[in-house]
Amino acid sequence: MAKAKQAETGTADREIVITRVINAPRQLVFKAFTDPKHIGEWWGPDGFTNTIHEMDVRPGGVWRYIMHGPDGTDYNNKVIFLEIVKPERLVYTHGDDENPELFHVTVTFADQGGKTKLTMRSLFPTQAARDEQKKFGAVEGGNQTLGRLEQYLAKA
Repeated sequence: MAKAKQAETGTADREIVITRVINAPRQLVFKAFTDPKHIGEWWGPDGFTNTIHEMDVRPGGVWRYIMHGPDGTDYNNKVIFLEIVKPERLVYTHGDDENPELFHVTVTFADQGGKTKLTMRSLFPTQAARDEQKKFGAVEGGNQTLGRLEQYLAKA
């Protein structure tokens, strides 16, 4: 039975999936995710701010930024875009300069009658790598990030 369950879930033991329905059209939600003028205003968990160094949203393009934690810690980040299907999907690797592919992310933007069902699926190389991120609050941080997006778009 365990084998059948594993076959059904495939990569579920290596994933973090966060979903939220946002009260905004998907074109606007997609733009908030791909425009450096917007994403710097809401990206990251509560209390974090960002310095965007570059954001080239195209296959092979790079997004480099520093997240500044509320405790003053800086976190260097490097995203490499793999696939962009406007306004439906973004696929990218997320890491830093030392480890450019810490995990793989697929973000989907599904139209729901003028609202957007946004799903962020992060796939880690191992279950242990996923569990390590969960220990550091990745699920809560992801939910806070999408909450900040929702608040940002409510003001737009």
